[in-house]
Amino acid sequence: MKKHILYLPLLFALYISQNTQAQSQQEDISSFNCFSILVGKKATVDNSVYFAHNEDDYGKQIVNMYRIPKLKHTSDETIALKNTGQAKQVAISNSYLWLEMPGMDFSDSYFNEYGVTIASDQCSSKEKDPELTDGGIGYFLRKIMAEQASTAKEAVIIGGKLIEQFGYSSSGRTYCIADANEAWMLSAVYGKHWVAQRIPNDNIAIIPNYYTITTINLSDTTNYLGSKDIIDYAIKKEWYNPNTDGEFNFRKAYSDSATLSSKSNIARHWGAINLLSEKKYKFDDELPFSFKATKKVSLKKLFSVLRYHYEGTEFDKTNNYTTGNPHQLEVMSICSNTNQYGFVAQLNNNVTKTNTLWLAPRRPCTQPFYPWDYNIKTIPKGYAIYDYKTAIKNHFNVNDSIYQYNDKLYYWKNANIAKQIDANYGNSIKIRKQYIEHIEDSLLMYHEQNY
Repeated sequence: MKKHILYLPLLFALYISQNTQAQSQQEDISSFNCFSILVGKKATVDNSVYFAHNEDDYGKQIVNMYRIPKLKHTSDETIALKNTGQAKQVAISNSYLWLEMPGMDFSDSYFNEYGVTIASDQCSSKEKDPELTDGGIGYFLRKIMAEQASTAKEAVIIGGKLIEQFGYSSSGRTYCIADANEAWMLSAVYGKHWVAQRIPNDNIAIIPNYYTITTINLSDTTNYLGSKDIIDYAIKKEWYNPNTDGEFNFRKAYSDSATLSSKSNIARHWGAINLLSEKKYKFDDELPFSFKATKKVSLKKLFSVLRYHYEGTEFDKTNNYTTGNPHQLEVMSICSNTNQYGFVAQLNNNVTKTNTLWLAPRRPCTQPFYPWDYNIKTIPKGYAIYDYKTAIKNHFNVNDSIYQYNDKLYYWKNANIAKQIDANYGNSIKIRKQYIEHIEDSLLMYHEQNY
């Protein structure tokens, strides 16, 4: 164990020693935030469940990383939600790694002691008249799931109950939730409706910023969970007519139509599927909820997908980066101008191994993915502004001074690297790719041998 604890600081020192946004999309993509891939354990090279995610957010941002310990709570303790709600607290909450973006309601990611990993993708719904109790729940939904769940399915059940109790306070969102055994998508609708689907163990599921769950069978609780009236409510709202629409399709019934027609959504979904699927799809094909891979998926393959700018397709207008910056494409790419970080969670049941979060700070195409072993005892200095108690207290009490450059915070070092490369992307990225490949190959080899 001692060598594991020493390993990460040494890697960070190597990383930091290396040399250190523009937005021109014509389509309004300000509400299209984040991108995720879930890979079942029978579809990966090492029988781990993989969860890959790019976190996209506009405006002023900063990313902190904390390790929260297990915490004891009194029998009458509750969780004060952002509005006026009070949720039930458990006797002992889980420890977890927390990727925090101050002031943001829907951007934080969690990786708990059981390997339960949670992040989300915005998916706007049709609902305009939501039922909310005590202002509903938003920010605290994933936090409570991470603090209280020991499996991905348990997190889904906890999340579903909270949505039904308080109502979801945003237009809609899909929470991707994984552990070492399985992965789920939980799609929340504005108000008190939700549905969740398990990804088959031999499949891959991809989601940009629209709902991807289609047909459902709530009597099959191994693979589906959700609101009991999910179909009846759609009929009541006239979003679904069983007499004319055929089999119920959650995606079609509940999605905001603008999300389904968005080129940025379709292109990211289509592009990633064609990088991984045994079947190749045309842009206007009906894309599946999940699919089988061409071959078993590796971490390096997922790193490459999170770095994708449509290279070699009709959406790549840079001619191998010679005529422009790929982060300024008219159609939003998977690796985009608004990436704040990317990660791949490697979750396994091997008692001799550890769950690992491979993290690329700021933008995946300009940084290597570095492994964060869950067993690391403390986060090295420079990865957060505050201690975790202050961060929890001040998450929504944001002072603009935190967005000023601070050379003691690695977030700004990473942001500067991305900015410098963007200034002359075609020339800079060639050298940077060589560096990234060298570092990642070394890290992957070391990790395989020692973890």
